[in-house]
Amino acid sequence: MTSYATTARADLSELRRLKTLLPPELKSWVTIEAATAVNPPLVTSEEIGKDQVEVQVDLAKWDQFALDQRNLLFWHEVARIQNDTIPKDGWEMAALAIGLGGAVGELWVQDGLLLILALSLCGVSGWRLYQRNNGMKTLQEAIEADEKAIALATRFGYTLPNAYKSLGSALKLLIEQTPKKRNRRRFESRLDALKKSAAKAKARPSLEGRRIPTRIKGLLTCACGLPL
Repeated sequence: MTSYATTARADLSELRRLKTLLPPELKSWVTIEAATAVNPPLVTSEEIGKDQVEVQVDLAKWDQFALDQRNLLFWHEVARIQNDTIPKDGWEMAALAIGLGGAVGELWVQDGLLLILALSLCGVSGWRLYQRNNGMKTLQEAIEADEKAIALATRFGYTLPNAYKSLGSALKLLIEQTPKKRNRRRFESRLDALKKSAAKAKARPSLEGRRIPTRIKGLLTCACGLPL
């Protein structure tokens, strides 16, 4: 019982700590909770209402990462929220089912106009599902979130080398822990992109290793889109 209570307190403490890592502009509408699903992702987000997003963390797996690794993985998820690339409440599957059911029904009664409408609904919902699950698109979104996570890390006091090192080591650990080949390749692609980004950052000697005042950093980030 004591061990369980200690673990529960530690989990609650970690969720509170992560809350402090949210940028001020997100704190009022982003909540952080422990994941309760069976075999959930390490960290994921979903809309739970209008202008409300919940970040869910699998705390059992989370403990296997070092503190700096956790921070960068968390900021990756925050970046996905900022980039508006988290899953929305999906209507596509329901619309596809309705469209298919309608198409079959209209074939039976032979109503051409309603058949066209049902097929159109199938086409629109099917295209939206394809866009949502397009592998290249989701990979690019993840790479962009990694870049923004580096920028968020520097906003919270990390130097560029430490930010890149922390995220890179976290991705390496994810690669080692991921049994599915397809998912593992996704992490490998993100790591390759991160290495290229780090090499480009290293080629900017005037910025390398320096802490830039938050106000100036924000202006530069907005102006040129570079993680500083």
